[in-house]
This record gives sequence, structure tokens and C-alpha cells, in this order.
Amino acid sequence: MPDDPRVRDGSGQPAFRWDETLYAGSADHYAVGRMPYPAEVADTLATELRLDGRGRLLDVGCGPGSLTLLLAPLFAAVVGIDADRDMLRRAGQAAREAGIGNVRWQRLRAEELPAGLGTFRVVTFAQSFHWLDRPLVARAVRPMLGGDGVWVHVGATTHRGVDGVDPLPFPRPPHDEITALVARYLGPVRRAGRGTLPGGTAGGEEEVMRAAGYHGPHRLAVGGGIVRERTEDEVVAGVFSLSSSAPHLFADRLPDFEGDLRRVLRTASPGGRFAERTGEIELVLWRP
Repeated sequence: MPDDPRVRDGSGQPAFRWDETLYAGSADHYAVGRMPYPAEVADTLATELRLDGRGRLLDVGCGPGSLTLLLAPLFAAVVGIDADRDMLRRAGQAAREAGIGNVRWQRLRAEELPAGLGTFRVVTFAQSFHWLDRPLVARAVRPMLGGDGVWVHVGATTHRGVDGVDPLPFPRPPHDEITALVARYLGPVRRAGRGTLPGGTAGGEEEVMRAAGYHGPHRLAVGGGIVRERTEDEVVAGVFSLSSSAPHLFADRLPDFEGDLRRVLRTASPGGRFAERTGEIELVLWRP
């Protein structure tokens, strides 16, 4: 694979060619280091879309099931797909621990849809669409939305909170110092799997969706301003949950990096306790 894995998608925007190492080694960290989606996400979608326990949900790029399991009680049946085997392992474990039995997990790339999965009342993409061949996936999903089906894009930052100076119960994690430390080990250009993303991930989502025949968007903002207390271990896991600082990227320097990271955190909070205020989560609804 070339050093810069970006290609052009059908919108002319840079897109990411799938790389199985993108989140290699991150699944266990993701499940610990990402802040949970608030219940307000489920409540808002239930009200907006009149969800009543019937119909099916498809969660594309479900990761360890963070959103899938939150929404599962609103549907009769749920399918979560992801290309990463370890993410699905964690998702299945989380479902068993929560006693949620109406979810089926399938290892599948979004570009392989519809894959005989049938139709769905809702299809969700949570922090995942930017990694995909977006025009291809948008076209493939459209006939999978049966009747009054809705596409829901969930935009969120869950590995960290928003910057601020308002008082919190514990210090905020020193995110600028963490970013600088990652750059010291991995270089100044954002890493992603075996490649780099010097310009970040692709934009232009609205153009992609309209070109694929969707109408909208209808935007809803939920869940901002929640204060979350976090441990040192959770902040460390949040760093390793990112594609730009996944464990495999550090190779044999991983122990050195983690040691330096923990020293940075202990300087900021000797007791190893942190607090953050969450940003808003954007729910973007599209209809075919």
C-alpha cells in the first residue's frame, strides 16, 4: 500500500482506501477510553422517528457496539457490521454483559452492502462514514431503507471533551501536550493505518448524499455539556483508541510512549483523576 492511501471518491474529495491496520490493536482501548453516548441520543431519535420497538436497525462501522447497544431496545432486531474482527469481539462481549440479545454482529465492509441483509427502518453511521467510499456506500444503502426509512449520521468526539476554563471537579487532560507527544513519536503528519492523512478526512458529505438521491438534512444537536470524570487509564485508552495513535503505530517504542504519556498525565493530575465536559453530538437525518 502506498504511503499516502488517499484516493478520490465520486465527489472529487479525498477518500480513505481501506486498510485493515487502521484500528489494529485499538478495540479493547476503544471500549474503555471512549466516553459513552448519552441516553439523550436514543431518546431524541425515538421521539423524532417514532421508534416503538418494531423494525430493524443497521449500524454501519459499529466498532465495539457503543451506539448499537444504546439503540437496540428501540428495535425488534439489529445488525451491527464492522470490518475489524476485534471490534466485533468487543461488541459481542458488551452485548452479553448487558443482556441484549436482539443484535447480530457481522464482519463486513460497508462497500459490500447490501450483502443480502434486507431492509431497515434506520441505518446509522457513527464516526465512520468518512472512512468509506462514500458515494458507493450511499447508493448501496438507499434501497435498504424500507418505506419511511431514515439514514442517521452521528457526528461526535468521544475520546475527549471540549476545551474550556470553567471549573471542573478534577483537572482537564492536557490534550495539547498529548498531541505534541504523539507527534514526537510518530511525526507531525497525522497517521492512519499504514498511511497518512495530511489534509484530514474528507468533507463534502451533503454533496455526496444529495448526489446519491437523499433529501435533507435535518440536524439535531444533543448531549453537550455533560461533565465526565475520567481516570488516567481511561485517558490513556482514549489515546490508543484513535487511528492516528493506534498501538501498532509505535511498534517497539510502545512501552516508551506509554511511559511518557503517563508521566505527562501525572504531572497534570498527580492523583490520576481528570474531568471533561462533553461536546454536542450532531444527529444528521437523511431520507431517500
